[in-house]
Parts: sequence; C-alpha cells; structure tokens
Amino acid sequence: MIKVVFFDLDDTLVDTSRLAEMARRNAIENMVRHGLPVDFDTAYQELLELISEYGSNFSRHFDYLLRRLDLPSNPKWVAAGVIAYHNTKFAYLRTVKGVRRVLLDLQRAGYRLGIITDGDPIKQWEKILRLELDAYFDEVFISDYLGVKKPHRKIFEKALRKMRVEPHEAVMVGDRLYSDIYGAKQVGMKTVWFRYGKYADRELEYLEYADSTVNSLEEILDTVRGLNLEEEERSDKEVHAD
Repeated sequence: MIKVVFFDLDDTLVDTSRLAEMARRNAIENMVRHGLPVDFDTAYQELLELISEYGSNFSRHFDYLLRRLDLPSNPKWVAAGVIAYHNTKFAYLRTVKGVRRVLLDLQRAGYRLGIITDGDPIKQWEKILRLELDAYFDEVFISDYLGVKKPHRKIFEKALRKMRVEPHEAVMVGDRLYSDIYGAKQVGMKTVWFRYGKYADRELEYLEYADSTVNSLEEILDTVRGLNLEEEERSDKEVHAD
C-alpha cells in the first residue's frame, strides 16, 4: 500500500524549462542592449554551449561567456545579464498547472508527500519558498546537499529511510525517465512518469520502468489509487494461490 508520494521539482512541480529559456534570452538581450558588441544569436548559442559544458548551476556563466567571445572582462555587461536573468525568474516563476489542488487532494487522501530533486539547495529552496509549496511536503531531498544525484539509488534510499517507508510503499513522480523513473525503480519504488517539458519525448528507452504515465498532474491521485488497487489484487491472487 502506497503511503508516500515523492515528486521531482523542475518540470514536475515547477515549470522551469520555459522559464530558464526566457531568462537566458532576456539576459543576452539586456547585455547587447548595454553594449555587448556581439549579435544576439551568436551570444545566445555560445551561452547554451557554456551551460551544457559547465551545468546550469555554475555561478559565472556571463563572465565565462565574455571569455568565450574573446571579449574583455566588463562588469557592466555581466551585471546586465545577471539583472535580466533574475528579474525574469522572479517575475515568471510558476507552478505546473494544477499543482496545489493535486497536493492538497493527496494530503486529504492520507498520503505523505516529499520532494526528491537534483540541483543547488539554495536555488531549489528558493523555488519552493517563492511558490509557497513548502507547507505541503514532509521532507525535501536535494542532491547537492545529500552528496548524491538521481538516478543513484542512494538518494532514493535516503528519502525512504527518512520517511520511514519500504520501497513498495512509495511512488516517485517525475518528468525524467532516466533520473526519476529508472532511478526509483532500481530500489523497488512505484513510478509515474509525468510526460511534460523538454523530456516529454526523450529517454524513451527507459519507458519500461514506468508503472504509469500521465500527461497532467491532475491525474496523479487516481493513478496512485490505481497502483494501490493493482497491488491489492496482486496480493489477493498470491493468497489464493497459496
């Protein structure tokens, strides 16, 4: 019987892919507006390559961008990028459609809730707190704080121990078939793939590890109940077989 529902954060609870793209575009536009002597497309593509190489949590994207473009260090251009990036994040940060209703319905149905997410702890908590989601969750598990990233089994095992449940008593909901679904299944958890965002048609070689697929978070409560029903029916068959 499922007792705990874990969610990924980015592109599962928080609509971050479109937000990140918008913030990066606005950052480059503002840098060009304040004197960056490079056209938008060139600078933007260079920024995307830099992010791919150094990761989204790297703290000096705009400084390194100038180096890659063979430009001198210029604090005005860097500041312009930082300001536009953060202003966009603060102005357009949104939850995925239906999040609060889904979380409240799950709580009312008796499920405990948790978050298992990769990323920088400060950045991830900033999203959670700005969107006032923290009150819904019993625990939040963040890779860079725990020292282990999804899909490594240890991050899921740490979460299960903290929530005091066995793997078959928990379900993982996430948009990444590899890190969320494959990772959770390796420790014996139930899995629900939320087909959303930039990974909606990627990593499909891991689709077999999803117990269920949803296209809307509003399907989650019924899906979890369905997984419980399947478990009960399986248990009944095993009892009758004995």
